[in-house]
Amino acid sequence: MENGNSQERRNVIRVGTRKSQLARIQTDSVVEMLTNKFPEAHFEIVAMSTTGDKILDTALSKIGEKSLFTKELENALERNEVDLVVHSLKDLPTSLPPGFTIGAVCKRESPYDAVVFHPKNAEKSLESLPTNSTIGTSSLRRAAQLKKHFPHLQFKDIRGNLNTRLKKLDEHDDFSAIILAAAGLRRMGWENRIDQVLSPEQCLYAVGQGALAVEVRAKDQDILNMVSALLDPQTVLRCIAERAFMKRLEGGCSVPVAVSTSIEDSQLYLTGAVYSLDGSDCLKETMQRTVVFPHEDVEGPNDDCQHVGITALGVPRRALEAADYLGTELADLLLSRGAKEILTVARQLNDAR
Repeated sequence: MENGNSQERRNVIRVGTRKSQLARIQTDSVVEMLTNKFPEAHFEIVAMSTTGDKILDTALSKIGEKSLFTKELENALERNEVDLVVHSLKDLPTSLPPGFTIGAVCKRESPYDAVVFHPKNAEKSLESLPTNSTIGTSSLRRAAQLKKHFPHLQFKDIRGNLNTRLKKLDEHDDFSAIILAAAGLRRMGWENRIDQVLSPEQCLYAVGQGALAVEVRAKDQDILNMVSALLDPQTVLRCIAERAFMKRLEGGCSVPVAVSTSIEDSQLYLTGAVYSLDGSDCLKETMQRTVVFPHEDVEGPNDDCQHVGITALGVPRRALEAADYLGTELADLLLSRGAKEILTVARQLNDAR
């Protein structure tokens, strides 16, 4: 992007974020990247609490709200109180409200899940924990997969930000271990708390996990052009495939849907799965598509076309379409094999809990 006069006319660019320490660290990292690329701009961070931050006594999967961690931020964006918002991509629904778009998906941190053990279990693994040990997680996706792999363990909801959950683990005997996103622990500087990283064979990760998204007003071309300088093409393609998969399945935090993606030798690989709540029923498949086309200019425009809420300026349209189609195609395959029935039962059972 060129440093044009239109951008210089903006005195202050306001950046919306949640108030949690992790959200602030993530937002600070995005602002730092933008400042390095656009030193003439001045950024002001506007922090606010969201519904998900306020309701801490109910499992996420039970609240029934798709925009738990985003609605208040998007309201501020709509009212022009902020110019862009930094999110964890996995918090963003696959369909955004009209007038908004994800203008950048930054290079992904580790998408994997991590196990943090109670100090008394510091030398153990999930495999070696005593029978009926209690594992804390607020994710149906994690619980469903781990119940299948570790049937000797029990799983219990745990809510709160990272600081709160680690305090609950360390200072009480309610949990033998908790499962957290490795990316969050690393961003907080707490990598030393990671005792075990779960492989995709043990636990496929959440759609968009480990990636930061920058949401903007779709018609605010100046800001869209600016934030697009932060997007990572490979992360964008992987996350579009993941989000298209979940969108077609009509999945969310109230049902166990999981993914894993990689790009190797021009091929985008997507593994996707759906689970029953107890993990006993599972449909899992892997598909691939070509996403590198030698005759297409990688730096060319893509006509501002959105794919599952993402506008990826500078990424070839054919690659974006291939990623989108891959996610949809894999979801259709699982639906043809009974995925809808598994997810419907899971949703009903979760609502009844």
